[in-house]
Amino acid sequence: MPIKYDKLLALLTEKGYTSYRIRKENIIGQGTLTAIKNGTGGLDHRSIAKLCHILECQPGDLMEYVEDTPEDNQE
Repeated sequence: MPIKYDKLLALLTEKGYTSYRIRKENIIGQGTLTAIKNGTGGLDHRSIAKLCHILECQPGDLMEYVEDTPEDNQE
């Protein structure tokens, strides 16, 4: 998947957001969080806006585009 959310995961950890806190405060759903951690899912624009507001950042602080390599496309 060309959009990587490693920056988001690092920022959440830096700001003290655990998986439990993210679920408790209804920031993003557990399924979405799991998909992001596994690299199989992404965020919609509402979730990005919510995270930017809560974390006081810009969308580029949450994600980055990483071009797929031929190895990424093989299964």
